[in-house]
Amino acid sequence: MPHTAPFEEHTDRYEGWFEAHEAVYQSELEALERLVPSPGYGLEIGVGSARFAEPLGLSVGIDPAEAMLEYARERGIDTVRGVAEALPFADDAFETALIVTTICFVDDIPQTLAEADRILEPSGRLVIGYIDRDSPVGQRYQETKDENPFYRDATFVSTDELVAALETAGFTEVEFVQTIYHWLDEIDSPEPIEEGYGDGSFVGIKATR
Repeated sequence: MPHTAPFEEHTDRYEGWFEAHEAVYQSELEALERLVPSPGYGLEIGVGSARFAEPLGLSVGIDPAEAMLEYARERGIDTVRGVAEALPFADDAFETALIVTTICFVDDIPQTLAEADRILEPSGRLVIGYIDRDSPVGQRYQETKDENPFYRDATFVSTDELVAALETAGFTEVEFVQTIYHWLDEIDSPEPIEEGYGDGSFVGIKATR
């Protein structure tokens, strides 16, 4: 079952994080823009409050937390309440599927990726943004996860693990970008965006068949 309680109960804290870490947010957003400059008809899986879906131009968002969907609707997103492992959409329905800072919260990563593959048209792309478990920020999040209501039940993944899961799901081509090279509270201007992974704590992957 999805762990929705923190996202239902602490929506103001969630939104406040983006306001307190504007440069981090802008860095992550710019990194994802490199991978999805034109999404076409797009879906964000785990849309949350649509902090990424709205500026990236995605039309539809799904999330199990109703409190988050209220924010997403205010940002102009067509919302559906549901989970990543059972997307209530037809096959080949979208040109882009986006998953940002959500992969660590799903119950079943292989099923999530299989569902993303199913609802994407044959030429569609899946874009995933996440904190790499093996990065400095990822390591610190793991060490302090019990102190954070959002990350308490999270299972962080490494880039190598995620790439292996994508390949198993049938995605044969992957492209990487990375950013966030300092601890979040130390960042007061946007961080560089580079290709690849292994240096930045935030990684973006674009996967296609």
